[in-house]
Order: sequence, then C-alpha cells, then structure tokens
Amino acid sequence: MLMSASRLNDAQRAFVGAMRIARLATADAAGVPHVIPVCYALVGDDFYVTIDEKPKQAGIRAMKRLRNIDENPNVAVVVDRYHDDDWSRLAWVMLRGRAEILDDGDEHDRAQAALRERYAQYRAMRLEPLPVIALRIARVSAWGALVATDGGSAGGAGSVPQSPRVPRG
Repeated sequence: MLMSASRLNDAQRAFVGAMRIARLATADAAGVPHVIPVCYALVGDDFYVTIDEKPKQAGIRAMKRLRNIDENPNVAVVVDRYHDDDWSRLAWVMLRGRAEILDDGDEHDRAQAALRERYAQYRAMRLEPLPVIALRIARVSAWGALVATDGGSAGGAGSVPQSPRVPRG
C-alpha cells in the first residue's frame, strides 16, 4: 500500500536513517530530469546532501544538480531497498520539496557535521567551503516493507525496531 503524507512517520524516519544511499532527482528549467546517487543526512525534517572533494571538471557551481536547483528548486529523493531477491522485503521512501543551496552559515555547518558523523569518508575531506543541498520536505510517500521482516536491520547501518510490515498494494 502506498502511503503519502507531509511529514515522515517513525517507520519512514527509521528506514531513511538505516539506508546509506539515496537517489536525488532534479530537473532544469525545461523539465529535463537528472538523477544521481547521493550520500545524505536527515536532520529533523530536512534532508542534506553535501558536495564533496571529488574532482569536478568545470567547477562546483557548474555541476548539473546545482544548476538545476538554481533553475528549478523542486526536487525529489528516493531512498530504497531494492537489492533483495525476496520481493517481500522491497521498500522505498520518496521525499519531495524545494531545495536550497547553502554556501555557508550555521545550518550549512550543522549539515556537514551530521554528514561527517554518518559517513567516515567525509571526515578526511575539506568540506567547509563546499555547498550543501538542503531539501525542505513538503511531501513524503512510501511503499513496501519499511522494517525488516526477519527481526534484523532494514539494511545499511543502524537497526530498525521490529513492527508490522507495511502491506503491499
């Protein structure tokens, strides 16, 4: 069954927290889509993605995701578990809203601190001068087995409390 709301519930929040990779979808002013995998941190009702130190050929602000957000701030993110041959364990949470690009400031710094805590790889990177994408979540949709059906983790780091599986629709 597909669930939709304006805020994350506890099961959705735990699922997003347990997964390690999301897919960020942006579109330019003409609506041409661009989807990429990203590392992220969920802090309260905001979803953060930092630009990292990977070599960028044309400069940071020329990156397609940042150009798209400048042109069209409406974005979507999907956090999913679709790597299981047991289809009863498949699940996803989609977050939609408006994105802002944070170049500096307290929120920028808190977001990068949360990302460093979540991903050890970021701890050795010089992230401070790099932008952060902040998604202001306006709509949440979810489907599938957001909690593990075997009493284990939902996948990725951290554990998810056991609760009844979301029925499939």
